[in-house]
Amino acid sequence: MVVRPVRPEEQAGLGELTVDVYRRVLASELATYAEVLRDADARLAAGCEVLVADVGGRVVGGVTYVPGPGPYAQLIEEDEAELRMLVVDPADQGRGVGTKLVQACLQRAGAAGKGGLVLGTMPAMTAAHRLYLRLGFERRPERDGQIPGGAPLWCYSRVLARASTSSRVGTRSPM
Repeated sequence: MVVRPVRPEEQAGLGELTVDVYRRVLASELATYAEVLRDADARLAAGCEVLVADVGGRVVGGVTYVPGPGPYAQLIEEDEAELRMLVVDPADQGRGVGTKLVQACLQRAGAAGKGGLVLGTMPAMTAAHRLYLRLGFERRPERDGQIPGGAPLWCYSRVLARASTSSRVGTRSPM
């Protein structure tokens, strides 16, 4: 398995995989969010990295790495990066794909000198919660938010280095 940047010809397929995986959790809230999940090009244009897990030339997962404040930052604080839209093809879950994608984000945040990596997850995403805890993330209920439509968004974070400050600088994204 190789984790690498998404290729232009893979963006549509990754978008559909992301919508399919999220549909299982978000159900009714997905109507307004589906186009955001599909639009890897917009995330790239905003300065995010969109990474995929490639197994033998087949994209089996993806994640968006948000390097700092901007339109895709939801729960970020100063000196942090954020992980968004982590998905693994249901046929490939339980094979370490999610772990590799999260580790790639941790590596990028560390290489950029960030003090931490933060992410938001839905309460129903219990397998993801176990993954995050196993990789050293901590649940941060004081930083929880909501997705459009009012569903809860739980915050997890992992400290990478001593952060210089903890003031909120992220833009609460409608995405």
